[in-house]
Amino acid sequence: MTSTYVDWGGGKVKLTWHRDHQMPDHGLITSVHGFCFHNKKLLLVDLNHRGWDFPGGHIELNETPETCFKREAMEEGYVEGDCNLLGYIAVDHTENPKWSENSPYPKVGYQVFYRLDIKQIYPFEGKYESIQRIFINPNNVTNYYGDWHILYQEILDFALNSNE
Repeated sequence: MTSTYVDWGGGKVKLTWHRDHQMPDHGLITSVHGFCFHNKKLLLVDLNHRGWDFPGGHIELNETPETCFKREAMEEGYVEGDCNLLGYIAVDHTENPKWSENSPYPKVGYQVFYRLDIKQIYPFEGKYESIQRIFINPNNVTNYYGDWHILYQEILDFALNSNE
């Protein structure tokens, strides 16, 4: 397990990567994300107001985490494929003085991560929150993703090696 601290909205939040195929409690999953690959290239999407990112988002009513990720990959990147669970990040607000019982997120929540092997690429339409997509060498991700941190790198490395 690797942990790091990030500043989210002026609050100190502890993130811990769990390489685990056991899904956390569904009610505590705050979002689902993943790395999508095609011909050894990594998909990044340019999200409105955030810049380059990997696909992901919030679970809708009656969705499983996997269904959510596949939907987000389609909506943001216009791709479909086969996905495998990589694990999750525990998002711990215990040391965050800005967190309260009225916060929109639980004191400890989870971001689930998948690897998606792209089988179909559709024309990019930009109907949702992304304005463009690119496929890059995964080694160059820090040139695009502004808030890249040690956990994302560990998850990406695991995703790259999980298909071998």
